[in-house]
Amino acid sequence: MGSVDVERRSDGDWEFAGPAAVMTPGTGIIGYRDAAGAGLDLRVAGAASVTVLIEFGDRDLRVDDAFGSRTLGGFVAGLPIEAVRVRAARAACVEVRLSPVRAYSLLGVSPAELGRGAVDLEDLWGARARRLRAQLASAPTWDDRFAITRSFLAHGDRPTRTPDPEVLAGWSRILSTGGQVRIGALAASLGWSHKRLWARFESQIGLTPKRAAMLVRFRSAVDELLAGTPAAEVAAACGYTDQAHLCRDVSAFADQTPGALVPAYLPTIARDRYRAWGRFVQRPANAG
Repeated sequence: MGSVDVERRSDGDWEFAGPAAVMTPGTGIIGYRDAAGAGLDLRVAGAASVTVLIEFGDRDLRVDDAFGSRTLGGFVAGLPIEAVRVRAARAACVEVRLSPVRAYSLLGVSPAELGRGAVDLEDLWGARARRLRAQLASAPTWDDRFAITRSFLAHGDRPTRTPDPEVLAGWSRILSTGGQVRIGALAASLGWSHKRLWARFESQIGLTPKRAAMLVRFRSAVDELLAGTPAAEVAAACGYTDQAHLCRDVSAFADQTPGALVPAYLPTIARDRYRAWGRFVQRPANAG
């Protein structure tokens, strides 16, 4: 079993944990726990990965998404998701990020079936989801919790259920170019028609290739904005035609302006969760 790094903020509000090594290519895992009742308040949107969030501290999550407000013990969010707000008191969570090509084999459904909102874990896995939460709650260490989560996902893994090689190659090209790729040229390089690439990408990744490229470019822009780079410079570096074009994409994926996006990461949990993904997992598969 791999060792786990754990850090606690100096003010003691939050504890973050992550494996010292990445789980497997295309997957990542972290854990966090509210140690002082600071309260969880997150916005989940615009990630180039499928997010699995599992609350195990007997404090359900209040999830506000495209379908209204619900109380869930955990959820899966696919690539097409619209902005989601997640709140809880004294939350304790394991969060997994999956490349959409890994999610296709691990989750039992294609990313396209996850839709625009958060999917309740019990709707996806039934009684298995309840058992998973109970096992995580009784586990004494983060090492144990991560091992339980890995085992749970591996149990449902179907290695033969993978996207077409052309879809895999197309997704890899979109990631490697930061979303700055012409879809017509991409289809031609793969030997597929535009129509065929569009249909297979949407069914196996969850987004059309154009939308996938927009999402990956958006994530690159978010990283630059949070690093303090001026919006005009971000727009130029990430291949937007101008700053207004960047603003439209930020609004489409995050329901915010670039100026409002950075303050959204100022609350302790949002900022430290973002940093934890970079520190512990080193951004697997452009996890976001």
